[in-house]
Amino acid sequence: MKIIKFFKNVSREMKKVSWPKGRELTSYTITVLTTVAFVAVFFAIIDLGISQLLNLFF
Repeated sequence: MKIIKFFKNVSREMKKVSWPKGRELTSYTITVLTTVAFVAVFFAIIDLGISQLLNLFF
């Protein structure tokens, strides 16, 4: 019976959530994708640099 009460509470709380509108969602999605791409390129460059340094010494 606790599981039923849990899902009722979840349903009640989900109705209170303020979901983003279409334009906000697009903006947030572009921001997230840009950030992920930037971080991926940044770490790829760092990895390449460390690999090159290790190849010089070993």
